[in-house]
Amino acid sequence: MRDRVFPVFVTCILVLAAIVYLYPLILVVINSFKTFAEITSNVVALPEKFVFENYINAFRLMDYPRLFLNTLFATATGVLGVVVVSSMAGYKLSRTKTRYSWFLFILSISPMMIPFHSFMIALVKVAKGLGLTGSTWGLGVIYWGLGAPLALFLYHGFVKSVPRDLDDCARIDGASPLQAFYQIIFPLLQPVTVSVVVLNAMWMWNDFLLPLLLLSGSKKSMTLQLAAYNFFGLYKIEWNYAMAGVLLTILPAVIFYLVLQKHIVKGMVAGAVKT
Repeated sequence: MRDRVFPVFVTCILVLAAIVYLYPLILVVINSFKTFAEITSNVVALPEKFVFENYINAFRLMDYPRLFLNTLFATATGVLGVVVVSSMAGYKLSRTKTRYSWFLFILSISPMMIPFHSFMIALVKVAKGLGLTGSTWGLGVIYWGLGAPLALFLYHGFVKSVPRDLDDCARIDGASPLQAFYQIIFPLLQPVTVSVVVLNAMWMWNDFLLPLLLLSGSKKSMTLQLAAYNFFGLYKIEWNYAMAGVLLTILPAVIFYLVLQKHIVKGMVAGAVKT
């Protein structure tokens, strides 16, 4: 009897926890179909009539197609750079066994433990000096340094599962180290690469603070997150458009995650076990 009751009890607790966790998102979905008057009168009530015009107007006011491409370009640039830099660095550090390789590895992944807010002002000043502010490609380049430490850690652990004999065979066949990596080793890193791509794409797409710091003065390079924030004015908040804009912003990331979610745990566990 106890063996039957306990799983049911645990399931109920998990369902309640999920409802509490998803409650803010549920409110956003409900209020995105309300008029402004309905939202201000009762936030938690269901809409009397579903107002789909909120999404149409939010789509138009946000200039969604152009800003979607801006966000996609910044995310793709950041993810591509993180994969290229961290995969090569993780492979090299994993294969190199010297007294300094472990120190360099620890030094490379240590930024994961430094809060972003503690160096964001210095980062903006450096980015401004390098001419990386006010553009989506500059935002993507900054993401390289912020996303590389965790990705390097995952690659470093996963590379240990790849036999060293493959490196020797490539060297015997006359392949350069770069050719050996991209033609032989990198295809074998697909599980962890998918995890790195999904995790970083979700973070970069939904990021608000860094685009605010780097792109706040450039309407041409604005991202969807900044456009959704524009509905929150100083004297008036257009709640109906803001809720619809938030959902339009996160919807591509949610779809991307649902398509590739099974690869996240697979790659993370594989990298952790081989570490």
